[in-house]
Amino acid sequence: MKRNLGLFAFTLAILGALTLNTVQAAEVSVAVVDVPQIVNASAQVQALKKEQQAKADEIVKFIEKARKDVASISDANKKKAAEEKYTKELQAKKEKMDKDYAEKLKAIDASISQQIETHAKAQGYDVVLSKGIVLFGGKDITEDIKKVVK
Repeated sequence: MKRNLGLFAFTLAILGALTLNTVQAAEVSVAVVDVPQIVNASAQVQALKKEQQAKADEIVKFIEKARKDVASISDANKKKAAEEKYTKELQAKKEKMDKDYAEKLKAIDASISQQIETHAKAQGYDVVLSKGIVLFGGKDITEDIKKVVK
C-alpha cells in the first residue's frame, strides 16, 4: 500500500511539473530572424568583403611580380632560391590575410548577435531563433534587425 501511495505521489508531482511547464511555455514570446539576410545587409560585412577583395588583388599583383622576377633569373640555383623566397612571402601574406579576416568576421558576428539580443530584449522577446530552424510560428523581426545593423 505504501508503495502504491509513493507511486501515486510521484505521478502527481510529474503531472504538476508538466502542467507548470506548459503554462510557462504559453507565456514565452518567440521571435525569428533570417540570419543570412541580416549578414548580407550588414554594412560591416560589405566593407569587409571590399577589403578582402582589395587584399586578394594585392596578392595577385604580388604573384605576377614574383613570376616575372623568377622568369628573369637564368641561374638555376638563384631561380630556386627566389621561388622559395616568394613562396614563403606569399604564405605569410595569405596567413595574415586569413587571420585578419577571421578576427574581423568574429567581431562582426558578435556585434550582430548583440544587436539582435538588444532589439529582442527591448521588444520583450524571451527567445530568438534562426528562421532556418523554425517550421512555423514566431514573430519575424528580420526587417527590424536589418534597419539596426545598417
